[in-house]
Order: sequence, then C-alpha cells, then structure tokens
Amino acid sequence: MERYICIHGHFYQPPRENPWLGIVEQQESAAPYHDWNERITAECYAPNTASPILNGDQQVIQTVNNYTKISFNFGPTLLSWMERHRADVYQAILAADQLSGERFSGHGSALAQVYNHMIMPLANSRDKETQAIWGIKDFQKRFARFPEGMWLPEAAVDVETLEILAALGIKFTILAPYQARRVKEMGHGEWRDVSGGRIDPTMAYLCCLPSGRSINIFFYDGAISREVAFDDLLNNGELFAKKLLSGFSDQRNRPQIVHIATDGETYGHYRRFGDMALAYCLHSIDFNDSVRLTNYGEYLENYPPSHTVEIIENSSWSCAHGVERWRDNCGCHTGMHPGWSQAWRRPLRKAMDWLRDQIDSIYDEEAATYLSDPRETRNNYIEVMLDPSSERVEKFLETHAHRKLASKERERAIKLLEMEKNAMLIHTSCGWFFDDISGIETVQVMRYAAKTMELAEELGGIRLEPEYVRMLKAAPSNLHGNGAKTYELLVKPRQKLPLPAKSRLG
Repeated sequence: MERYICIHGHFYQPPRENPWLGIVEQQESAAPYHDWNERITAECYAPNTASPILNGDQQVIQTVNNYTKISFNFGPTLLSWMERHRADVYQAILAADQLSGERFSGHGSALAQVYNHMIMPLANSRDKETQAIWGIKDFQKRFARFPEGMWLPEAAVDVETLEILAALGIKFTILAPYQARRVKEMGHGEWRDVSGGRIDPTMAYLCCLPSGRSINIFFYDGAISREVAFDDLLNNGELFAKKLLSGFSDQRNRPQIVHIATDGETYGHYRRFGDMALAYCLHSIDFNDSVRLTNYGEYLENYPPSHTVEIIENSSWSCAHGVERWRDNCGCHTGMHPGWSQAWRRPLRKAMDWLRDQIDSIYDEEAATYLSDPRETRNNYIEVMLDPSSERVEKFLETHAHRKLASKERERAIKLLEMEKNAMLIHTSCGWFFDDISGIETVQVMRYAAKTMELAEELGGIRLEPEYVRMLKAAPSNLHGNGAKTYELLVKPRQKLPLPAKSRLG
C-alpha cells in the first residue's frame, strides 16, 4: 500500500523596512542581532540550508539542505530582504526548489504566498486579486517557474479567495483540518459533516466553486502539527519520524499521505536545534522502505481527489474565532501580557480600511489621466518593485500609459503606484496579531499608513492624517493611552514634516 509523508514549513517575516529610507533599522528586541530578520535567519533559515545529521556518537555523518526534502513557502517580503542581505541563504533556497523538482517527479517543493501576508477574507476584492498576482509574479521571478500551490496567510480563507486563486491557475492550497465543513465522494454519496476537525487528512480534496472552477485542498494533520509547534516533539528526530509514521492506518485501503504544516521558524528559532531534528527525521524516513517522502504537487499528480469538500468560510489556522484576531478583541493573544486588552484591534482595522478606501478613490481618479487600465497597471506594478531600474520603469510606463507621458507625469504615475503599494502594506497581518498597538509590528503598519498619506498629500494636497489620527484615538493602548498617542510617539518622529495642504474632509 502506498504511503507518503510531506512536511510543510511556512517561512515568513513581515516587511520591516523604513518606508522613507528603504532599510530595516535596528530593533533592540532582536539583540544581539541588528533586527529580527537577521536574528531569525541566523537561528533558522540559514541552519536549515546546511543542517548536520549526527550518529549515536554525536559525530556529523552528513550535512543536508532540509528545503530539498520538505514542502515550503517563503514570504516575498522576506525573500526580498534575504536577496540583499543573505544572498548565500537565498541562493540555497532557490537551489533547493530545483533539486526537489528532480527528486519529486518534476514538482518543485516551493509554494507561492500572498504578497505581504494580508488576511484575505478581510480584504476587498481588488486587494485580494493584487495580493495573489504579486505573490505569483514574485515567485516566478525568483524560482523561474509558475507555482502549483499558494499559501494563504494564517491559512485564512473564503470562497472568493479560492475563486481568485483558481482563476489565476493555482492548483492547490493547504488548510487546517477544522476549516473543512463537509465532504462527499465524487459523483455519488451524501454530504458528510466533518466540522470540528473530523476530516480525514490523508488525502487531497477537490473544492468546487460557484464559478464552475475548482481548486484542490490539502488539510494537514492537526494533532501532529500541534505537537511539532507547541510540544517537545523536536527534541528527538527519531521520535519525530515515528510520530509521523503513526498517522497511517491499516484500515484505509488506499494510498495515504501524512502531512503536517507549521511555521517554518519552528525549526531552529522557536525550537533550538529544531533544524537538526528535522534533518534526522527526514533522513530516517528516507531509509524506511515502507514510506516515501513526497510533496503536494507530486502527490496530486499521482493521486487526484476522490472526494469533494466545502470549507468553513472566514476561518484560519490560528484563531478559534475565525478571522476575528485581525479585527476584534476576540480573546486570542500571545499570552505574554496577561490582563492586557486587545480592544485596539477593531478601531485600528476601521482606520486602515477607511484609509485604503480613500487612497483607492484618489488613485482611481488620478491614475485614469495617465494609465489605460489603472487596475491592471497596479496588478503588474510588482514588475517595477522587483526591478526598479530606470529602464524597467520606462518600459513599464510605455506599456501601461495610454499616451506618451511627460517627465512630471511619469513621476506622478509612479508616485500613485507607490501610494497604492504602501496602502497594501498597511494591512499586513502582523499588525493585529500581537498584544498591543505599540508593538513593533503594529507601529510598522502605521508607518506605512503615514507614508501612504504623505504621498496622497504630495500628489493632490489632500490631508488624510487628521481624520486617521482621530480614528486612532478610539484604539486603547495598554501602554500609551490610545493609538493616536502611539502614532505621535513612535511614528511621527521618523516621518518627514508634512506640507501645508487642504483637508480631504473639507
């Protein structure tokens, strides 16, 4: 009987660059390293490119690139930083995808990811589309192929997002078991309720969409994934392998895939030496004749779904309340600050959504002056983000402008697109995940908001900041009183002084 194992790692860091300088500034909480990207690369991303396997005498018998044997995705904003600052690790990751393709029947193990980790069910339709397109185009530039699968931030999902992925040619995604509502055998049979995590995770499922399109979904083994992420399973690579093998059942008279998904940072950052446990686990499985390592693309080609599935909309892998962690005080928090309130999340979401709508309105009105299709141009702007050379910018504008633009018009067109880019970054999920509005991740999304408003002011003399700050006053801070104070203390000192201008609200 065919038995397969797949380990997926979701490797990601939020964009951390100063919006005005384009560099990551020193982050004291990451000491002794300069910043968190640097620290986690040293503790996790780099070790997994060359992880030692030890024998019983604690001697190194082999050094392996773990990425060649697992399924993985890297956030585009992390890879962008890594390309500039740790080219050795970056190149090892790209090489791993090529080697995994050779190992797994032509299917590379890397998956794409929605661009800046926006919670897709909370995004509007145009942002969902742009996020997916940017993630795909970024992947194509780096890995030199089209992605078969795409990771959704926090595995947060709704039907509209699946429709967009399917329309763009994505074959599959990965969800948590408790995101499945019901299943049935294709062609016949009755729907069976599998809510509460009761879905069988050892096969692929087909999700049929209202448009007539469909997308494949893998629901990972929740129990084993939790043990890897939160218990002590990574203390011993041999026990890790045995736990994965325990996921098979002799009662299933069909091919089976036991697969797990966790944050990739588990393997070395959250769990010290976790990369070594992973390496030994993979090594042990490689030498077990009863099972074989695979990745999702290879498994899907060999064993397409026999069952269809319906998802639970507006669900995620890290919030028991669906997607409320990113818009409300649902009770989910890190546990680091007992007694702290997250009542700031809803007002912050309201302020960011308001700003997005204002910016989109400005963009749609102004960009139509220069661009033949402003929405398509925005979707393709990732080409300039990946290559901001003057030649690339010139060619991009020639392609998308409906007439030849003068020098100042070209400058305005690019500023409009930069404004839209920063307006996308304000919804990076980490801004809502942690315990207070004064956290570095939340301050970062507010800095992108400040940059967005600054560009709107430069382009049209429209002042959005007063209303934005007024809305932040409704966001209680556990440290500063309210979000407006946090903005004044932690965002404004690093922002250019605004030019006098009229208010958008009159």
